[in-house]
Amino acid sequence: MKIYHNIDEFTAVKNAVVTIGTFDGVHIGHRKIIARIKELAEECGGETVLLTFFPHPRMILHPEDESIKMINTINEKAALLEELGIDHLIITPFSRDFSNQTPEDYIRDILVNKIGTKKIVIGYDHRFGKDRMGGLDDLLKLGPVYGFDVIEIPEQDINEVAISSTVIRNALLNGAIELANTFLGYPFFITGKVGRGDQIGRKIGYPTANIMIEENYKLIPDDGIFSAKVNINGEVYKGMAYIGTRPTINGISRNIEVNIFDFDTEVYGQDVSMQFFNFVRGDIKFESLDELIVQLGKDKDDVLALLASQ
Repeated sequence: MKIYHNIDEFTAVKNAVVTIGTFDGVHIGHRKIIARIKELAEECGGETVLLTFFPHPRMILHPEDESIKMINTINEKAALLEELGIDHLIITPFSRDFSNQTPEDYIRDILVNKIGTKKIVIGYDHRFGKDRMGGLDDLLKLGPVYGFDVIEIPEQDINEVAISSTVIRNALLNGAIELANTFLGYPFFITGKVGRGDQIGRKIGYPTANIMIEENYKLIPDDGIFSAKVNINGEVYKGMAYIGTRPTINGISRNIEVNIFDFDTEVYGQDVSMQFFNFVRGDIKFESLDELIVQLGKDKDDVLALLASQ
């Protein structure tokens, strides 16, 4: 997959089969659209092009809203799309100027002149252009004018899976990891570097790797203990993940930590990826470290039992 960080880097390809959207989560609904553009590209000897935006339009149009969080970072999204076999990924910097294009300017200048669209696959509710005035009707009207076909993903096909990025975000924020994973079609994951902690986990027999997330827009699930798998240098290990403020030791900042089973290697500063599989329990303040240690032993047994089937 070729990645372009600006529409001007892209050179129009023959028989471009295009879809557009934020594709946050690259969930099973999105995958239906991607499967369709791949089928069409194969039929016409074309290439697939996915046009997405970064930052997310809501971050630019509503900068005061700090609650906006994304299921994937832009790099995570690109990796997922590459796995699905997209030929070209155009990551367009979203700005107010970009959002102020008229629907026809957007279709003519971006879809036709820049990308060379021959077929476009779009959801029934996709909106674009100034004040989101553009939609499927504009594409259907201008398709014959500019020489491209429009393939609509019908409402019933999209609603059939009863899924949206918003539904997944809410599930993650409420600790419903299993539900989120079902809708995503893969285990929710985070990527980051291992940072140095205060070594308390090591002192109580449960050493943890602290995962530092650089992107402040990345969605982090609800606090608690989770069954997880950690990818370090291509090797996958089972583990017990924790998200929270560590109330038993009167912690303040929110941490993401993982106790990696059967692992005792120095990994500070390394990039890791961690998948979440099950929510085990919420965060609890214990009366003593001894009580916490007893509970962690139970949690580890629960995590191992849950991961046995993963």
